[in-house]
Order: sequence, then C-alpha cells, then structure tokens
Amino acid sequence: MKIGLYFGTFNPIHIGHLAIANHMAEYSDLDKIWMVITPHNPFKKKSSLLNNHHRYQMVMEAVEHYDKIEPSNIEFDLPQPNYTVYTLAHLEEKYPQHEFCLIMGEDNLKSLHKWKNYEVILERHDIYVYPRISEGTVETQFDNHPKIHQVDAPIMEISSTMIRKAIKQDKNIRPLLPPEVYTFIDEMSFYR
Repeated sequence: MKIGLYFGTFNPIHIGHLAIANHMAEYSDLDKIWMVITPHNPFKKKSSLLNNHHRYQMVMEAVEHYDKIEPSNIEFDLPQPNYTVYTLAHLEEKYPQHEFCLIMGEDNLKSLHKWKNYEVILERHDIYVYPRISEGTVETQFDNHPKIHQVDAPIMEISSTMIRKAIKQDKNIRPLLPPEVYTFIDEMSFYR
C-alpha cells in the first residue's frame, strides 16, 4: 500500500488540511493518507499548542467519515526533537509492507535542502507537493526531480494561527472547521 504522510501540528485541524488530504487521496496514486500529528517539542515553549492527545482526538474526529484518511500518533513515542528522516526509517521498519511518501506544501519544498539528511529522504521516498502562496523559490536541484510530484491541489489560505487568533477574539470560525472539531474546541474552551 502506498501511504502519503501529511505532517502537522494540526493545532487545530481545519477544512484546509482536510481539503488537501482528501485531494491527495482522491487525485493521486496514494492509497491512504496518514495525518501525522507532530508532538509538542519539549524544548520549545509554546503555550498555544494543545496537548498531543487533544490534537490527536481532533484529527480522529475530523477524519472519521473519510475512508482513505486516518490519524497517526507515530511520532509521539519517538525521541525528541525528531527529524522526518528518523520517522520514515521507523515507519519502514514497523510497516515493511507499505511504501511511504511525504506530502508537503510548496513552502516546505523551498527549505527541503536544509532538512536533516534530505538526500536520504529523496533517495527512498516520493514527495507529493501541493501549491502554497509563499516567498522564495524552490532550489533548482528539485526541478523535474523524478521523486518530486507536483499535485494540482486547491490553494488553501487558511491557517491554524488565524483560527486560534479568531477564537481568542470571539469570532465565528465555524465554517473553517469540521463540525466535530468545532464542537470539541467549543466544549473544551480551547484557544480562549
């Protein structure tokens, strides 16, 4: 099975994340999408980042009705700080029957050359890139790279940061969140 790994803090997961994950599931050759929740980095102070299990719960509820998308807490038990190359190695070892690919926004592709052991990642894994509006340019070494696939997904200009700010200001953000996630955040009084 070909699995696309979509990493994020998902703080909170919103309709932009779902639209991209679903687009990848429906319009690429990926069989499944795993939403990999990035754990809280113990070395970083980030009070706005919810606990790992709360973010996992939100992703689980958000993807409940999507057959090809599921949450993954695979990074929760890995040593911190963690690097994508280590997560991929761990997944290959744990699930040798699957082929793992990365899903990333074009903004991340622009900094891929700075990632730890990015050459190893590119050697062993395909990367599916969705468009993002961002500054800078993609390194020429990634132009027409056989492992990098540009996917014509919709451009989503919604951010979790924007949603958290709006909640703090008591704005109605209901349209930006899956209904289950909206309810969960509201009941738990998160981001207020």
